[in-house]
Amino acid sequence: MRHLWLLTLLSASCASVPLYPSRPGGSTGAPHADPLPAKVVVHLTATSDGLRQALDTRVPKSGETTFELRGTRAVAWSRGPFTLRFADGRVEMKTDLTLEVDLPVLGKQTVPVGVTVVGEPIITSDWKARLQGAKVKLESKDLRLRTAQGFGGAMESATKMTEDFIEGFSWDLAPQIKEAYQKLATPITLPAGGADGCALLRVTSIEAGPTVIAGGFEKDLALVVEPSVTMPCGTPTLDPEPPRLSNVATLPSGPFTVVVPIAARYEELARAMTLAFTDGKLFFSSTYKELFLSNPEVFASASDQLVVKLHLSGPIKAAGLSANLDGDLYFAGHPEVVDNELRIPDLEPTIETSSFLLGLKASLDKDGIRNQARSALKLDLGERFAAVREKLSKDVAFDNNLGCLRANVAKIEVTGVYPHGSYLRVYVTTTAQAGVYIPCPGVTAPPLAER
Repeated sequence: MRHLWLLTLLSASCASVPLYPSRPGGSTGAPHADPLPAKVVVHLTATSDGLRQALDTRVPKSGETTFELRGTRAVAWSRGPFTLRFADGRVEMKTDLTLEVDLPVLGKQTVPVGVTVVGEPIITSDWKARLQGAKVKLESKDLRLRTAQGFGGAMESATKMTEDFIEGFSWDLAPQIKEAYQKLATPITLPAGGADGCALLRVTSIEAGPTVIAGGFEKDLALVVEPSVTMPCGTPTLDPEPPRLSNVATLPSGPFTVVVPIAARYEELARAMTLAFTDGKLFFSSTYKELFLSNPEVFASASDQLVVKLHLSGPIKAAGLSANLDGDLYFAGHPEVVDNELRIPDLEPTIETSSFLLGLKASLDKDGIRNQARSALKLDLGERFAAVREKLSKDVAFDNNLGCLRANVAKIEVTGVYPHGSYLRVYVTTTAQAGVYIPCPGVTAPPLAER
């Protein structure tokens, strides 16, 4: 009689155990991350040496202009290196000019001239760094300027040329900003076994705080972002150009915190579960070594539980009988995150699965199957976050190593997990700090003669 009862159970196991609770309707849409805007604050620090090096690379070292004296006459000029001084919220730049002019009667003459430019450094909305309200002064100790009319005309011409140059001169930051923006806008692929995941940082606006003059040029920049992670990767539509700069009265300084929602379809979670499987199989029984679990599926129930479906297969011998088990087992529980590890600590067999396993308690270890299911769905998110931290914490050099963007991701922590009908949403809080440095700390800029 006992053999007949066991045989009946083994025969019944060849059919799938009824699904409990019922699977929600399928969804073909992408999972919704619904990120909230957050500010990523970047502190810009440009030292006096860094600005001087930047000026020396952008301001021509020689040129030519003209003035009128018994006809049009040319004035050739060449400049020396810049010196900078900061005071009263303004920058004072000095350099030496050498003027070469061909004058009537006197012929070719060379005159040394000192140039001083004072102005307020600003960054315009179209990413141009320039001097606002600049004042130009040219002076020379050469006594010939007081006696020769031609020299006076040459000086006036050189002064106007310098004023026009300073008025029109700007350091175009747009290429560097565009490069950084495109790096940020490019989805970051996340390693998750066979799953497909991407992190996206959508930049909606960029703000700049007031300029601080303290032996150099400092300014806080804030990127207003909408960060998200989706599994599988979506197809984002992003503006190829960065937003225009908005100058604002204040910005929060120091480290910033961003909450990143992760939206993962259950199909992707099932693929990630296969990390615990060997060649698609999870062997769990020490007594029946050929018995295994396979084909994991994950979905949500109406009671905010995650349901895990596992296929049970393999030979079993009991009470002198031999048979092959071939059926589906269902487990349900509430997801939790403990120390950046996604777990389902209360994962238990559903009612039908419990009844089925109870009938086979003499042959199978129900607790062993449950524990293996719990272990298979336990995902260490910290390992995935380490890859993201490494990518975001690297220096990004620009402009022939004149400067760099340096970021430090201090902590990534999961703060919530919520099942939805067709996907799971996890909230991750990231704390980081970032800065732009001119020059890049620890990097020696090439000598001026080599540029």
